[in-house]
Amino acid sequence: MQTQTHTTTDRHGYSLRFSPFEANYLLLATSQLYGLAGGGSLFLLAQTPNTVDGQNLTELCRLEWSDGLFDVAWCPYAADIAATASGDGSLQIWSGLDAEAAMGQQTPKQPLICLQEHKNEIYSLDWGEKWNYHTLLSASWDCTLKLWDCNRQNSLTTFVGHTDLIYCAKFSPLIANLFASVSTDGQLNLWNSLDFAGKPLMSIEAHPSEVLACDWSHFDRNILVTGGSDGLIRGWDLRKMRTHVFELYSGEFAVRRLACSPHSASVLASANYDFTTRIWNLDCGEAPQEINEQHTEFVCGLDWNPHRNHQLADCGWDSVVNVYTPQFLKDTTMA
Repeated sequence: MQTQTHTTTDRHGYSLRFSPFEANYLLLATSQLYGLAGGGSLFLLAQTPNTVDGQNLTELCRLEWSDGLFDVAWCPYAADIAATASGDGSLQIWSGLDAEAAMGQQTPKQPLICLQEHKNEIYSLDWGEKWNYHTLLSASWDCTLKLWDCNRQNSLTTFVGHTDLIYCAKFSPLIANLFASVSTDGQLNLWNSLDFAGKPLMSIEAHPSEVLACDWSHFDRNILVTGGSDGLIRGWDLRKMRTHVFELYSGEFAVRRLACSPHSASVLASANYDFTTRIWNLDCGEAPQEINEQHTEFVCGLDWNPHRNHQLADCGWDSVVNVYTPQFLKDTTMA
């Protein structure tokens, strides 16, 4: 498996995202001292050609924040803007995240906007797509979620329904105004972003333990997945939420992040605290088709490249970023 690798010395990876506009760009959110103390750095990385193995990962620019950065999201309507989520309970919106600004050293060193209302760490950030281009969704360890208009300083709505730390919240890519959230209270909650009362539409016990990850299918509007500290991945169908519709075992330790493939309805990847990234083809059964052991610490970040068929990136506490195509997907033309 040919892997492009980059190391961020003294910065530990928490989240990464491929650009929705440029196939070669990705953003990496990192923290100093494993996110327990110190600052954070946002890296703009590029896949660049070389003469040896075809591609390298190159650092185009680096931006600093005074606290750890735990998540990152590209703006869906401006190619050089992104938002980050921080351990101090704030969101930052950055500009100049493109090659032209980076090469000319014109990327602003300070964010355009800093949004501050949460009382604890923000561990998840999602930027609205299609229907809500200007809205940001944040999920915090203060047990609340907030919806923001990135043109306003104050949040639009605060959503209350979890009783413990919220690790992840994601808008549905196929149903307007619907989002899901998961928490260490074991619950999967579904919400309507237009319900300003801020109460969940539905709440179910997704796992008998902490739930750290969730994601939506890009192909079936009814399907979403959750990942827990029990090492299990569970699939859910909005039409019959009484129990999960499938279950996968992803190792002895927690599932930290999940990513449904935008290229195949049956492909799913997980980032795990057992230092592995696992990739499934659900059409081929409950065992992972591939287990990648390229990290020496917790794997925390995971994303598929929307522009390159089956290209995947992961990052972890070992300061390493990997970009690769899983071996079993290299020659596939899966629908």
